[in-house]
Amino acid sequence: MKYVGIGFLIGLAGYILAAFLSYYLMGKFSSNGHDRSVEASMTSIFFLGPIGFILAFIGGYLWAKHTF
Repeated sequence: MKYVGIGFLIGLAGYILAAFLSYYLMGKFSSNGHDRSVEASMTSIFFLGPIGFILAFIGGYLWAKHTF
């Protein structure tokens, strides 16, 4: 249970990092002209943020299992 908790906390950090980074990149490089901010926020929150959480959770879980 300790490993899952550590993985969850690292996953939350990964979600936040992925969401902010993808929002910035989508806002800067999107070719959508009329609703760029909506596209960036929806993609960040509902697509790339969860992917960042899953990858960070797996990495955090494996790191915690190896370290502790």
